[in-house]
Amino acid sequence: MSEARYWVIVASKDHVQNGVRWGIAQANHGKAAPLKRMQVGDGVLYYSPKVEFGGDEKLQAFTAIGEVTGESVYPFEMGGGFVPYRRDVKYKECLEVPIQLLIPVLTFIKDKTSWGFMFRFGFFEIPKVDFDLIASQMLLKKEV
Repeated sequence: MSEARYWVIVASKDHVQNGVRWGIAQANHGKAAPLKRMQVGDGVLYYSPKVEFGGDEKLQAFTAIGEVTGESVYPFEMGGGFVPYRRDVKYKECLEVPIQLLIPVLTFIKDKTSWGFMFRFGFFEIPKVDFDLIASQMLLKKEV
């Protein structure tokens, strides 16, 4: 088995909450390719720039953390011709953590003044050290 990798998926908080409730991950508006890069046991963080999809209220926080459990990527009919791809994820109970205080210490953010640039990709890999740091702030004391 290969070593675990760590991923950030960008989505509005309302969409993240749906994924947590359903035990799934979707990325980049339902594309399969990003999810195919993941393997069982990989860590997943969701970063939410906004509270609601299409809304104006900024959030800029990590809103969910979990581990990939699904062996495969699969399509799911949501109606209206929208068939996004999903992957099963087991989420942990966590706190929402604003990114602002973490920016100076996160190694994957090279340019601390234009820190939001990476998040525009919607899906990217981060080093374990950064995942662990964010996780240490998100996980409730009973789970640490």
